[in-house]
Amino acid sequence: MASGPETSAHYERLAGSYDENWAHSEAFLDWMSDAIAGSLDLAPGDRVADVGCGTGLFARRLLDVVGPSARVLCVDPSAGMLGQLPPVDGLVAVQASAEDLAASAADGDASRSVLVALGSLDAVVVKEAIHHVATADRSWVVAGLAGLLAPGGRLLVVMLPTTISYPLFDAALRRFEELQPDPEDIAAHMRAAGLTVTVAYQEFELRIPKDRYLTMVRSRYMSLLASFDDDELAAGIAEIDARYPGPVLVFPDRFAFVLGRRDGADGD
Repeated sequence: MASGPETSAHYERLAGSYDENWAHSEAFLDWMSDAIAGSLDLAPGDRVADVGCGTGLFARRLLDVVGPSARVLCVDPSAGMLGQLPPVDGLVAVQASAEDLAASAADGDASRSVLVALGSLDAVVVKEAIHHVATADRSWVVAGLAGLLAPGGRLLVVMLPTTISYPLFDAALRRFEELQPDPEDIAAHMRAAGLTVTVAYQEFELRIPKDRYLTMVRSRYMSLLASFDDDELAAGIAEIDARYPGPVLVFPDRFAFVLGRRDGADGD
């Protein structure tokens, strides 16, 4: 699930309808935004970057926490996704990948082109995007993002665990388990970057009309589903439909919250 041309094309195709996938669940969006803000101990005035922000579903809510005079950097490699950001003062679009953002910070070379100044952020969140970073690059990308933190700054990676309870077809669940990174590996990268780390799990019960969920699967709402061709996806949807006969799907959405904190006056 590392980033590449296929992943980029997937999100460009999905951009126009991305928000519709979650428009039914304001409760989930509010819950996740509160969980992110709480994990990061966000306060008014904090300087925040949302890396892999997509259309800004969470960035716009985080802005409400840090206040109208603050800014939230909305970092995403997809122009299509960034084009869906709401026209709100304080949301600043930065078209870049996590690798782009981390590249110059990873070795502390401020003479290179730096999208965001070293040590300039109080909080960085990477929600369900770390799997797009190639396995071999994750250590230096995490180190680079850590380098953007001011003393006391926090880096939060929100990610799915290595197994999930989604009502997907068997082939998709198997492929997910083969490819999903382990939260403990991300925690180890943060420790190697000099951060103090905790790993916690939180979950939210999703209730989605089955017809809507099948439409989401058909539109490949998860990047994982882009690895299946149309015939494979159609067979998978039929498998889901047969396995779950009721009109509403109820399942836990469980997340690992991997939090690293840089030592400093605010973190002592």
